[in-house]
Amino acid sequence: MLRFVSTAFVTIAVLLAAPSAAVAQELDLLKGQGLVLMLRHAYAPGTGDPANFDVDRCETQRNLNGRGRDQSREWGDRLRAGGIVPSRILSSQWCRCLETAELMQVGEVEPFWPLNSFFELRQDREKNLDALRNEFASLPTDGPVVVMVTHQVTITAITGRGVSSGEGWVLKLNGTREPEVIGSIPAP
Repeated sequence: MLRFVSTAFVTIAVLLAAPSAAVAQELDLLKGQGLVLMLRHAYAPGTGDPANFDVDRCETQRNLNGRGRDQSREWGDRLRAGGIVPSRILSSQWCRCLETAELMQVGEVEPFWPLNSFFELRQDREKNLDALRNEFASLPTDGPVVVMVTHQVTITAITGRGVSSGEGWVLKLNGTREPEVIGSIPAP
């Protein structure tokens, strides 16, 4: 009886750790070279940021809640289970993006201002997007996947598509400022 119970627990643990068939198929979008995963930060209740927003003070920002932290860890679990090792993890300087990237635990997180939100800072839109497009053009088209944790407005501006909290869009680098949009991976 004890042997059956321990075997059942091991089986359950393996099933929980392994990505579902649907997720495994979606993660196949990340198997290859010259790819970028543009990931919207995990769930942070609300919209925008408070009037007293300060990029250097998390207590003035809209931040992840427990659900968002779980989503972040699950993204890391998915990538590890899929054998995906990012070459770089770039993040908006907003705390909810940095925390999403850090909780994934898939590599060192690099704050990267072009990924910052321009939802309320509309004057930054073109400057951010221009620098981000320059980064796309400079990334190797034959390198491992790069993860970029950012905001809805940034992903929508690049892909022309909507994005939910914790959802990712996969781009194929082509040596230009306009990578090809190849698909999305839903939030955990």
